[in-house]
Amino acid sequence: MKWHHQSNDRQMPWKGEKDPYKIWLSEIILQQTRVAQGLGYYSRFIHQYPTIFQLAKAKDQDVYKLWEGLGYYNRCKNLLFTAREIVKERKGVFPDQYEDLLALKGIGPYTAAAIASFAYNLPYAVVDGNVFRVLSRFFGMDIATDSAEGKKIFSELAGKVLSLKEPGAFNQAIMDFGATVCKPFSPVCSHCPLQKECTAFQEGRVNQLPIKEKSLQRRNRWFTYFLFEYKGQWLVHERKANDIWQNLFEFYLVETDEQVKWEEKTVVNWLDEQIGIRKATIKEISKTQVQQLTHQQIKGQFIQITLSSIPPFLKKYPWQRIDKIRELPFPKLITGFLTSFF
Repeated sequence: MKWHHQSNDRQMPWKGEKDPYKIWLSEIILQQTRVAQGLGYYSRFIHQYPTIFQLAKAKDQDVYKLWEGLGYYNRCKNLLFTAREIVKERKGVFPDQYEDLLALKGIGPYTAAAIASFAYNLPYAVVDGNVFRVLSRFFGMDIATDSAEGKKIFSELAGKVLSLKEPGAFNQAIMDFGATVCKPFSPVCSHCPLQKECTAFQEGRVNQLPIKEKSLQRRNRWFTYFLFEYKGQWLVHERKANDIWQNLFEFYLVETDEQVKWEEKTVVNWLDEQIGIRKATIKEISKTQVQQLTHQQIKGQFIQITLSSIPPFLKKYPWQRIDKIRELPFPKLITGFLTSFF
C-alpha cells in the first residue's frame, strides 16, 4: 500500500473510478484483452455510450461494430443483455452487493469483486494473473494457479491479505504491482520493496513461479474466403454457428484441414465443381493472412471473384453494396484485408 500511494504511477482512465457502469465496462473489455489494446475501446465506448441507459438503447449491430477486433464476442452479447436487464429491472442502478452482481449475466467472481471493491469499497479480493503471480512468488507457492485446488487456495489467500480498510485501493495496488514490478518476464526484483520478504527471491525461484498446470492446446484452421461480387454487390452474411466470431459478418467461407494451394486453375476448377460457376473473373488471390486466437490460429486467404450472374447455389445468401459493407462488424482477419478496399 505504501508503494501504491507513493510510487504507483501506472496510468489508466478507469483508475479511481467509482461509477459501477464504467468499472463494469472496463472489466468486461479487459477480459482476455491486453490493457494497451483495451484503452482505445474503453474510451470509444464511454464516448459513444456514456451511461448504461444509452448502451441499453443501442442497436446490437452498432455495438458489435464498436467492439470489432476485441474478439470473444460473447462478452459483447452479455454486455448488451446485462445493460438492458439493469435498465429494465433496476431502473439503471447497479447492484451494490457482491452476490447480486455475481447473478448478472457475464459477471463472474473477478468482475463482481472488482465492482464491489472499486465502486462500493466492499472487502472482496480481485484475483487475476497479476495477483496469482505476486502471491505465488511472495509466498513461494508451488501450487498450479490454473488448477481447481490452486484457484481455491489463491482466492482464499488473496482474501486474507486484502486490506479491509481500503479493499478497492489494495486490489488496484496488487494488480498494478504485478503489471509493473512483479512482471512475468524480467521482474524488477532489484528495486522491489517486497524483495526482503519475497520467498521466491530469497530462494532464487522468481522465474520458476508461478506454476501453470495446463498448456493451451492450439489448433490450426485454414479459412478461404471467396469475395463474390455481382453488379456492385458482394455476398456477405452473418455467422450464426456456435463457433468463433458468432454474430459477426463474413464472406463465403471454405474451411479445410490443410492449406490449399490456390492458383487460377484450382480456383476455376473449384468454382466449376463446387458451385457450378463457369463464367467468372478472378480479380485477386491474396497472400495468407493470420489471426492468432487464444486456442486457435486462423490462417486465411481471400479470393475476389466477379460474377456474370448469380448461380442458384448462392441466391439464398444476402448481397450488399460496398457502402453498406463498411457499416458491418467483421472479425479482425477480414477487416485487415478490407483496408485496401475502404
